[in-house]
Amino acid sequence: MKSIGIDIGTTTISIIVMNTADFTIEESCTLDNGAFLPSSRPWERIQDISGILRKTQTALEEILDRTPDISSIGLTGQMHGIVYVDQAGTAVSPLYTWQDGRGNQPDFRQGKSVCACLSENYGVKAASGYGIVTHLYNVQKGLVPRKAVSFCTISDYLGMALTGRSLPLLHISQAASLGLYDCRTHTFQEEILREHNALPPELPCITPELLPLGYFRGILVGVSVGDNQASFLGSVRDAEHSLLVNIGTGSQISMLSDRCCEAPGIESRPLTRDAFLLAGSALCGGLAFAALERFFREYAAAAGAPDVPQFETMKRFLEGTDLSADCWNVRTTFSGTREHPADSGSVTGIRLENFHPASLIRGTLNGMAEELYTLYTNIIRETRQTKTRLIASGNGIRKNPTLRQILESRFQMPLEIVPHQEEAAVGAAVSSLAAAKTLSLNQWLGLATGAPEGGEQ
Repeated sequence: MKSIGIDIGTTTISIIVMNTADFTIEESCTLDNGAFLPSSRPWERIQDISGILRKTQTALEEILDRTPDISSIGLTGQMHGIVYVDQAGTAVSPLYTWQDGRGNQPDFRQGKSVCACLSENYGVKAASGYGIVTHLYNVQKGLVPRKAVSFCTISDYLGMALTGRSLPLLHISQAASLGLYDCRTHTFQEEILREHNALPPELPCITPELLPLGYFRGILVGVSVGDNQASFLGSVRDAEHSLLVNIGTGSQISMLSDRCCEAPGIESRPLTRDAFLLAGSALCGGLAFAALERFFREYAAAAGAPDVPQFETMKRFLEGTDLSADCWNVRTTFSGTREHPADSGSVTGIRLENFHPASLIRGTLNGMAEELYTLYTNIIRETRQTKTRLIASGNGIRKNPTLRQILESRFQMPLEIVPHQEEAAVGAAVSSLAAAKTLSLNQWLGLATGAPEGGEQ
């Protein structure tokens, strides 16, 4: 038998077919999302849902038409963002993505942003782009579609479209990503929404279990899981000893814990009823390196060179260089941080003897690693737990051998790269097998038999 995993990312849509006998990937495809919509508001980041669904369903149908023995379909996708749905379960808005900046706009109430008001009035930490932060702003500004009765993430909406559900059912990994979520009771903080007249007619239902959402062409469709949790499932088989590092558009560290953790820059994200991922995110991540490439490309084009990508040239600058050599100190918080969105990056340590492109390039990579290592030390201080295996995923690491060396050196652990590239899609397939009761998450993650199990009802 085989299982399909679908990951609706911010820039791409990935689909894999996994053999459930040996968990090998038999087929994978990646589609350009290309769904961003133009906006007159510079802080608004929205995507076209119809285009996302059309591309995804077309690719899924083609796979099902030529591939027999599909037993389950698993879903994941970009967390935090929301789409509004009507009473029939049809989208009535674009997708407000996790990159949307309305939560930081100072025109919510009394010259303060939604995020600032939540922090000051309720002690709630929530970042701009979190779905309920977006919803609170939309309610205040009259931007909620008239027919909207509920909301969900984009991969939850795909599940609704595939199975014909009229109301969202969110796994706790997705529900928590929207903000205003109580991890102890697994409920939204309705009193805050009510106080702001923002309680929708139907809040999404929440499940702590990996359940069947419904069926598509007679195939079980599992409830969608958050892409951070899905990436962890698709990358880690020895959860007790492993720290997962992912560098893509953003970057993250993730490790499993049996309890919530409060530490600077760290979120406790539910995986099962009694297990959490302690996750620390850098907003720039791979974007920091991409921004540096744009800098070099812009200069090269102005100097008369072809306007072509500069990544290979940047890599050549690093070839044969001493990683311990004097380089620039680059703080890569170019997009701020979740806790301090107005923060900026910096470059110091420049001297005549190190005034070379390689010093800036290597310093940027050091800064990317340092931002993640700082988050890891914050977890250590709170939990007193250290890990011995550094698992790496994401194209930002796969395509950059210098960055791999820097990460190994900074974390003082050997780095192991996940063998398959579509980690989140693989994790989605795994979650659907747990929903179908054909796989134990404990065994998958290498945990003791008595550990919390995510697939039981």
